[in-house]
This record gives sequence, structure tokens and C-alpha cells, in this order.
Amino acid sequence: MTPETLPAIPAHPTLTARTASVNGVALHADGEAPDLPTLRQRACSELLRQAAQALGLLGVEDVPGADGVLSADASEAIERLLEHELAGPDPDEAACRRHFAAHEARWRQGARVQLRHILFAVTPGVDLRRLRERAEQALLELRCAESAPAETGGDVFARRAAELSNCPSAAEGGALGWVTRDALAPELAREIFEGQEVGVLPRLLHSRFGLHVVEVLAREPGRTPPYEAVRAAVQLSLQQQRWATALRQYLQRLAGEARLVGVDLESADTPLLQ
Repeated sequence: MTPETLPAIPAHPTLTARTASVNGVALHADGEAPDLPTLRQRACSELLRQAAQALGLLGVEDVPGADGVLSADASEAIERLLEHELAGPDPDEAACRRHFAAHEARWRQGARVQLRHILFAVTPGVDLRRLRERAEQALLELRCAESAPAETGGDVFARRAAELSNCPSAAEGGALGWVTRDALAPELAREIFEGQEVGVLPRLLHSRFGLHVVEVLAREPGRTPPYEAVRAAVQLSLQQQRWATALRQYLQRLAGEARLVGVDLESADTPLLQ
């Protein structure tokens, strides 16, 4: 599907040279300046909405609102579109067993970690480049402080958390206490619970909330159940992975065929996957 094959879709009446758009359809009202995650979310939704129209699943009279909210008809059409475009076979028994063996930590029961973190929150209008620079600087400082002799100034991590973190835990030096996998956002849980590191993690962790400098103070491993006890969950996990990969590839193809103005999806994981 190319831009030329798309149905005639009326552009938002306030479309200007400064308006981000997908194939001429505005992603926001004139004068509004959504942050980058919001723009990407709206662009992905609009790509799918237009694809549904191109396949006759949605009437050409459907037009998104200036706030990016889809109509009920558009949401339903996109569901049907994805069911068709992303359909694939269920993982077989061998694939499930391989996945379980490679990711046993994910299925461990009773595992918990004692954490501290510093959150650099992504908020509307924030300079993402500057935010990352601040987070990387803090990570480097804390990694260096961890390997240096104890200083007389006290707990460096707690002090920097109190100064920099956008989380309420800043008042406690970034302490989150003992947490289980289910208590964390899935994208953080994957990074923290599938590793074995203790101390300040060597990389920034990304979540829907922003960037995190994380220190693992202690781990309790829990126990791994037999495969048979978690087979259904393993199969579901593989299905979700396959769906997420297929959606990412489908959106990349749609983006490559579209006229995108003011929004870059080339290197971005779609928020629809979160």
C-alpha cells in the first residue's frame, strides 16, 4: 500500500506548515505542541486508521479528532485490521520448552529485589536530549562512587535521589524497598528480574515513566516451578512477543510508505507495544 492508494481523507482544517501530520492528516490542533511520545502514539494510531480505510474496514468519512482520539468505529476497524494482518501460528511445544529454559527467571515464584532508583521523568515539553544527558551523568557519577572508597559525605545515591528524582521515593533516598516482579512496570521487571546484578546497574532503564538509574541492593531468588505448571503462561508470552514483533514490522512498513511530517517513527518503539 502506497500513499497514492489511500482513500481521499480530508486533512484537519487547521493543518499548517508547523503541524505534524500523516499523509496530510494533522496529529494535533494548530498551536498545540504535543510531546514526542504523544506524537508517536498519535502517528501510529493514524497509520493504522488509514490502513483500515484503505482496506475498506472503515468508512472514508471517519476523521480523527484534533486531540488524536479515535472514534469507536475506527478502534473497532483497527482491531479487525490487526487480527488479519498480524495473524500467525501458535508456538508449538518445542518452542515453549526452549523459551522456558532460556528465561527461567521470568517464571520464578517468590522472587523479589530490594531497590533504589532515581527517576528522570518524561513530562510534556521536556528536552529529551538534555534529560538523557542528566540521567547518564548521574549514572556515571553513581557507578564511580560505588567503586570508590566510602566518602565522609554519606550515602551518595540517597543524596542524589533526593536532589534529582521525580519519584515520591526521592524523600526516602530513592528507596522502593522489597518489590516483586508484578509490582513493577513490565519493561522494568524484564530488565531487573532477568539479570543477576547487584549494585548500580550499568545502564539506564527505560519505562513509560522516563529514565531510571537503578540500584539493586539485594536479591531473593525464589523458586522455579516445573514447566508443566506454567506452560499456558509460557505460550501466552511467546504469542505476545510474536504479536509485538509483527506489529512493529507492520507499522514500520506503513511508516515507510506514508508521508510523515514533524514526527519520526524510524527508530522508535511504538507506544502501542507498551
